[in-house]
Amino acid sequence: MKASRRSTDSPETVDPQRARHLSLETRQILTEDGVAAVLVNDHESPLAWLARRKGRDGRAMISPHQFIAGEKLRADFTRGNLAPRMTANWEAPGGRPRGSGHSPGEMTDVMVTSRQRVGQAMEACGPEFSGVLMDVCCFLRGLEDVERERGWPARSAKIVLQLGLDRLARHYGFAAEARGQGGKVRTWLAEDVAFES
Repeated sequence: MKASRRSTDSPETVDPQRARHLSLETRQILTEDGVAAVLVNDHESPLAWLARRKGRDGRAMISPHQFIAGEKLRADFTRGNLAPRMTANWEAPGGRPRGSGHSPGEMTDVMVTSRQRVGQAMEACGPEFSGVLMDVCCFLRGLEDVERERGWPARSAKIVLQLGLDRLARHYGFAAEARGQGGKVRTWLAEDVAFES
């Protein structure tokens, strides 16, 4: 993943008054249409905070493949419109969302496909990790909040999240980068067995 750089175009895309209170960065993300440059607020995502933060060993708390997997899950969650609505929907029924190039029918297909991908990812991660992945990646909850709500010991959510992100990365096809991914499974007799015909 490319190192982020400070955004120079934030005043044109974000209100200057609001931009002073945000940590805006330009990031390269992989979309279905290819690589796209997007402006993100790093303070919004707990994953971005973990990716920037260094542990005692000097390495980032989550690796690039874990960050990408978590952001991919969050993107599908957002496209699937799975977040609960906090305000009223004032758009006209059947109207086009502003700025989208999709017709209402296409938008429904995108939403359905995204929801299916979220479901498949959660199924692949299993019940042990799906809850913490949803809380941190999708609902943007902090690790301390997750620990407090679940009654976990301090700093345990980070370990569970790292394991969940590794499993999520393997589901998305980042198996070569995921920790704990060794070679192919071999039997203990693999080198000694000779078959005669």
